[in-house]
Amino acid sequence: MFGECHAHLFMNGYSYHEAVELHRDRPKEDDIRGKLRLYQEQGVTFVRDGGDTLGVSALAKKIAPEYGIDYRTPLFAIHKNGHYGGIVGCGFDNMEEYHSLVKRAIREGADFIKVMFSGILDFSRDGALTEEPLAAEEIREMIRIAHGEGMAVMAHVNGADAVRNAVEAGVDSVEHGNFMDEDCLQALAESHAVWVPTYVTITNLIGSGRFDDDSLRRLAAQQGERIRRGFALGVQIALGSDAGAYRVPHAQGILDEYREFRRLAGCGKADPKYGQEGMKLRAQPDDAALLTEDELDARLTAAEREIRERFAR
Repeated sequence: MFGECHAHLFMNGYSYHEAVELHRDRPKEDDIRGKLRLYQEQGVTFVRDGGDTLGVSALAKKIAPEYGIDYRTPLFAIHKNGHYGGIVGCGFDNMEEYHSLVKRAIREGADFIKVMFSGILDFSRDGALTEEPLAAEEIREMIRIAHGEGMAVMAHVNGADAVRNAVEAGVDSVEHGNFMDEDCLQALAESHAVWVPTYVTITNLIGSGRFDDDSLRRLAAQQGERIRRGFALGVQIALGSDAGAYRVPHAQGILDEYREFRRLAGCGKADPKYGQEGMKLRAQPDDAALLTEDELDARLTAAEREIRERFAR
């Protein structure tokens, strides 16, 4: 079974606020063990967390070996104050404060540094981002500082310019990466960075009633074509579902992400939930598939291996 390369163990898949309340006073070990058990039962032996401010991933890292799981965490993500990221991390106002947070993460046992460079998808505005990303020079300096401390960098980043700036600055992994253009995908293919699209954070919302399904289908089709193009260009793409996010259950999320990748690669079945627009992503006959199942598995295994090797102290 593949590893889960992007999860948030403190989240529960249905209510962020309930998850925070559960762990607010202290991390609840029973809840953590229950989620680790789900991964164990699914045969998942590698989990890379995206961090939290509640100490959940820190405790999970300590007890995960009991479940045969190699658990990596940044402990907390780091964001610029006034920008997205407070739900999973700590903020800074200047680079001196940022550097202090990097050193704190290292001192407390982080395996890598998680940074926030952009907002998230604004599903109420047909997929626009919730805010402008950080400036290129800020992105470059944040990566430089973390690398200078010997740490790999996991970057939450959306938007073509922001992703390209992160890739050109030497980021180790791109998380989400929505709205990339051809130039950005080409730069990613030529870099050493691994892309973790967390595609099911879009597709699993279809039919939930939370957002307009037509808008979700358009987003799924657009991002799906970018993932297909990434595979065609040779981009290193790894499985990570953002497990714990809304409608992305722990342990099941990675299976959902793999199913979607098989569909996009042309070695899986079409799904009527995508409607006419989304079905085009699987319009080719089997003999015109982008990748065979064996080729897809080999690519995903190689990308996960890169993450396992790079995102470790």
